[in-house]
Amino acid sequence: MSVSQLVMVCWAALVVLSVGTVMLGAPGLWEAVLVLAVAKAWVIADGFMELRHAPGLWRGLLLGWPVVLVGVIAVTRF
Repeated sequence: MSVSQLVMVCWAALVVLSVGTVMLGAPGLWEAVLVLAVAKAWVIADGFMELRHAPGLWRGLLLGWPVVLVGVIAVTRF
């Protein structure tokens, strides 16, 4: 897959995930919204920022940070 095709696929995925966030946010399904937010962060990091080619530490930190934030939000929510 060429770079331009990958960027288009990432863009389409972000559009779908954003629409899903709006649709799930209206009825108050905040857990699902957080999961979609992590998915969007991963698409941005791996797709647009091309971290899949980065050293493991950088990739792990940037893909792990949204998970940590969601964990903190989930813990403080209860």
